[in-house]
Amino acid sequence: MEELLAALRACAEPTRLRILALVARGAFCVTEFTEILGQSQPRLSRHLRLLCEAGVLERLREGANAWFGLPPEGSAGFSLVRAVLDRLPETDDVLAADRRQAARVLAERARAATDSFVRKGAEWDETSALGLPAEAVEAALLDVLPRGKLGRVLDIGTGTGRLLELLAPLVSAGLGVDASRAMLALARARLARPGFSHCAVRLADMYRLPLPGGGFDLVLMHMVLHHAEDPAAALAEAARVLRPGGRLVVVDLAPHENAEALHRLAHRWPGFSDDAMRTRLAEAGLAATDGRAVPGALEVRLWSAERPSDTVAPAALTIAVAP
Repeated sequence: MEELLAALRACAEPTRLRILALVARGAFCVTEFTEILGQSQPRLSRHLRLLCEAGVLERLREGANAWFGLPPEGSAGFSLVRAVLDRLPETDDVLAADRRQAARVLAERARAATDSFVRKGAEWDETSALGLPAEAVEAALLDVLPRGKLGRVLDIGTGTGRLLELLAPLVSAGLGVDASRAMLALARARLARPGFSHCAVRLADMYRLPLPGGGFDLVLMHMVLHHAEDPAAALAEAARVLRPGGRLVVVDLAPHENAEALHRLAHRWPGFSDDAMRTRLAEAGLAATDGRAVPGALEVRLWSAERPSDTVAPAALTIAVAP
């Protein structure tokens, strides 16, 4: 009875419940928990220690890192955790936000672990990491963009800043946002050259952009949505920052069954069909055109959508984001 009561007491705390909900999706280290939950490392270390002592969390040492996951299946701790997690509402806003952050952290973990990222640095991008025809994809992107000057451009999930580099001669101002500090460091290095002073990058969450509504002529989402926990929410936020008459261009994978790619780069979605993407874009209040295909080892598709001119730009958000 004492062991059961200790385990129940360990679970009965909001942060510890959030930790258990996260490890049900896979193991995380302390630094990843701090990034996902937005709490200090000493505080989280205490919560993790209490959960481990109660037998409802398992600590696994791997080199210099310690990973935390569910206890072995079949154990009393595992059965108790599963019973608790089964009673958590999937629609809870806090847990949904944690899932979105966890998906981003997992994608960044997979990206940082690829040999090509370590070897190539600022020259790395997911298109090349998947063996896709990068030049053909860029040519197709340029072809679907409006002719002439593009005005103010936002690149969501800018990565190493390659698209800003490509489009710099065509834009009056370019902004790239990414949730990865490592990616932003590479993007800043790429753009720290003459001719790119009108382009900048900053840290931001694609679900809550620290930007006013209706401020951009063109928004790009290049190889981003298959990492998103909630693609519909990401598209809605992209639509919010478009001016009436502005255009969103999504570049992503067509449906595929490449399990190795899904695992190696932590994809949440195995591509998107034209019908599924059109539906999502319409739900975001955008009028979409037909997708365009770029064949390759995995097919890439480009979707272009416009925000109707008669819509009113939403009010600006006031969200503090670290530079």
